[in-house]
Amino acid sequence: MASAFPSLQCLSGKKQRPDPKSEGSYRFMAPWIGYGLLLLNGQTWFQHRRMLTPAFHYDILKPYVGLMADSVQVMLDKWEELLSQNSPLEIFGHISLMTLDTIMKCAFSYQGNHQADRNSRSYLQAIRDLNNLVISRVRNIFYQKDIIYRLTPEGRLNHRACQLAHQHTDRVIKMRKAQLQEEGELEKVRSKRHLDFLDILLFAQRENGNSFSDKDLRAEVDTFMFEGHDTTASGISWILYALATHPEHQQRCREEVQSLLGDGASITWDHLDQMPYTTMCIKEALRLYPPVPGVGRELSKPITFPDGRSLPKGFLVLPSFYALHHNPKVWPNPEVFDPSRFAPDSSRHSHAFLPFSGGSRNCIGKQFAMNEMKVAVALTLLRFELAPDPFRVPVLLPRIVLTSKNGIRLHLRKLL
Repeated sequence: MASAFPSLQCLSGKKQRPDPKSEGSYRFMAPWIGYGLLLLNGQTWFQHRRMLTPAFHYDILKPYVGLMADSVQVMLDKWEELLSQNSPLEIFGHISLMTLDTIMKCAFSYQGNHQADRNSRSYLQAIRDLNNLVISRVRNIFYQKDIIYRLTPEGRLNHRACQLAHQHTDRVIKMRKAQLQEEGELEKVRSKRHLDFLDILLFAQRENGNSFSDKDLRAEVDTFMFEGHDTTASGISWILYALATHPEHQQRCREEVQSLLGDGASITWDHLDQMPYTTMCIKEALRLYPPVPGVGRELSKPITFPDGRSLPKGFLVLPSFYALHHNPKVWPNPEVFDPSRFAPDSSRHSHAFLPFSGGSRNCIGKQFAMNEMKVAVALTLLRFELAPDPFRVPVLLPRIVLTSKNGIRLHLRKLL
């Protein structure tokens, strides 16, 4: 059985609960991303989380801003070339390539232009297929047994898509190991610079090989490769759509960005805290269109809500961030785009806004994602005026990541 309460901690009025991820629904993702941070529970999860947290320290994230900007500019150059077609541009695919390019450069120190790489496009198609296949399997009672599912057309497609995804991540791991194959090379890297995400994993494997296997390594790479690009691509796409449909807010954001970068200055880490109105608009778009619509938890002990209702231990609960963000009791006039909700002096419950989940299992890369969203939005508004396609209004498609059934199409006008 399942329920759709938005936030266990928020609604119960109690301290954070240690309820684990639901094995019943999340296990269908295991053949794809393995048991990394997203699927792990208990002490093993805690150990991996603690191990990877240094990869998201501010000193690590600061130089990433330049890499993010480079990837965004490649995408915007492509958009400028496509303007001659004089038709709306479907942005989600382009933005997915850009965020994959960014995560490859930042978290895996992988060089090259992945936005023009055929392997990147194959990987993204595999991820799109897996997003749909996992949800369809959860909803189909006949697909719950692995032995039956493997014999179905969907099961075979799932297997092929997993293989494509694994080939991509295996290639990344193999290339980095080749760079560090000389004895002591890792120690040289550690002494010269901060370690990126993959460096930390390789150190962990070398130092704790008995407890951190190749399978563990690939699971963390598969997990972050997916989460690091797909959720951010969803967020940026919906933010640009929200600004396109609210031109007055779009222009105010543009003026704010122009005041910082209008003289041709390159965007830097320090600029990211100097665009308060743009940040408010980003958060309001994430409220309306949360990249991850919800999660699943299995109650580790009974819970009683303030209204007296209760649920027993073992009950599957599906907190819906989308429902929470659109709840009129939490957000007045929830369908209205109102960035002032996030003004510095506004007051709200700490768990009323959960685009990156909450508690100890919140998104480890939330600061990375917010930085990338700010960079992408700022640079896009400097170069283009955005308007929606009135004939193709996006139809929300809640999957593991929020997308649109018919794409997200915008009209772009190059600014002088």
